[in-house]
Amino acid sequence: MPESLSEVGFDAERIWCRRPDKPEQSLPWSELTGVVIGTGDNGPLGSDVFFILEAEVGALLFPQGAVGHAGVLRQLQSLPGFDNEAFIKAMGCTENRIFVCWRKTYKTSVAVEAKEDRHD
Repeated sequence: MPESLSEVGFDAERIWCRRPDKPEQSLPWSELTGVVIGTGDNGPLGSDVFFILEAEVGALLFPQGAVGHAGVLRQLQSLPGFDNEAFIKAMGCTENRIFVCWRKTYKTSVAVEAKEDRHD
C-alpha cells in the first residue's frame, strides 16, 4: 500500500494517524515514552521505513512518506535528547532493524507548541 495513503499530524495535545486499513489512532504527547524507527528490506516496492511512537500502553505506527510525516518528524526532533545520529543511520539502512531515537526519562516532559504542520 502506498505510504501517501496514510496521513499523520499533531496538535498541542496529541499525535494522530489515519490509515486506509485502520481506524484513526492517536497518542497524547503526555503519554509518549519512545520514538523508534523500524527499517526493512521491502524497498523500493514496499514500505521500508516506519516511525513507531511508543506509549506505556500501545504504540502509534506510521510509514515514512505518509502525508504530514515531515512536520511530525520536525516536532519529534525537537524532543530533548532526540538522537539524530540514530535517525540518520536508520535513513541509510536497507536491512530489518530497529533504531531508538528517543526515550522519555523521568526528568523529561513533552511540551508541544500548537504548530500544526499536516501536509509536508
